[in-house]
Amino acid sequence: MGKVYFKRVTSNESEALSSAAQMLLEKVVATKGHVFSKEVPIKVHFGEKGNTTFVPATCYEGIIETLKKNKVQPSFIETNVLYRGSRTTRESHIELAKSHGFTALPIIIADGDHGEAYDEVEIHKTYFEACKIGHEFSKYDQFIVTSHFKGHGMAGFGGAMKQLAMGFAARGGKLAQHSGISPTVKASKCIACGLCIQKCDVNAIDLGEKAVIDPEKCVGCAGCIAVCPVGAIRNDWSGKNFREKVAEYAYGAQKGKDNIYITFLINVTEECDCMGEHMKPIAKDIGVFASDDPVAIDVACLDMLQKEHGHPVFETGRATIKHAVEIGLGTDQVELEEI
Repeated sequence: MGKVYFKRVTSNESEALSSAAQMLLEKVVATKGHVFSKEVPIKVHFGEKGNTTFVPATCYEGIIETLKKNKVQPSFIETNVLYRGSRTTRESHIELAKSHGFTALPIIIADGDHGEAYDEVEIHKTYFEACKIGHEFSKYDQFIVTSHFKGHGMAGFGGAMKQLAMGFAARGGKLAQHSGISPTVKASKCIACGLCIQKCDVNAIDLGEKAVIDPEKCVGCAGCIAVCPVGAIRNDWSGKNFREKVAEYAYGAQKGKDNIYITFLINVTEECDCMGEHMKPIAKDIGVFASDDPVAIDVACLDMLQKEHGHPVFETGRATIKHAVEIGLGTDQVELEEI
């Protein structure tokens, strides 16, 4: 059974949410006998520019207080996104994070300036032999993985597993989950500037009148997407077996780590926090959850949301849960304790 702790918070006030997260973190630590490392980054999502429903920076104050009380050096950690936007490069990503209030701790962008820095973590599962995980994650053996439980157009829902899978993956790892592996060039937009060729470390791009990517040579790092000044290089968003791939990348992200998971079931929107726009919540705020099992905490959140909402929202995400259990990421048998 996967033990999950829950604190009901319906006010959507940062102070109450922060206090609940702190209480639950300390409960998991005390019950499970976790020993903090000297440095423990907090995995967060800073919210896309224009998004208003991401978990506010003030909600992490209690977690930070507990870590510092235990003489732990905390930081915020995140990776660059696959699409073009305010979080595509390290510099603009940090600038956006600070504008959203994440100024209490140092910020680590784990996959480098343009998403090119990663380590391969071997998993040998159905869809992946190895996962491209942001390089900085290899420096730590423990994370506080915080998540905002909400909808997602392809995954069904976003929670702890998706925070591991997409949040820990370097840009190339994100691309691998979404597609076969190789991006393509839209010839009508390409200006033949050559920046993509300079960025490519495996000589997979040729330049004539327009740039052309050789899928046989491409390793899927997606650095070319980040540096293209006109957005001519794009992804294949077909996402075949996407939900199962999310489970496998989540497995790779947590392999060898002693993580604690904290999930905020508030501001539940149909789409994720990568949407740069205001979205209306589709359900009432429920509270905060904590566990050391990423599958169990996602199941607990989904089950409670569906029960209180009275409708099987985000049900397609059960495919990720099913595959996660099959590969040994965690359990879908939950023992929920309300604090």
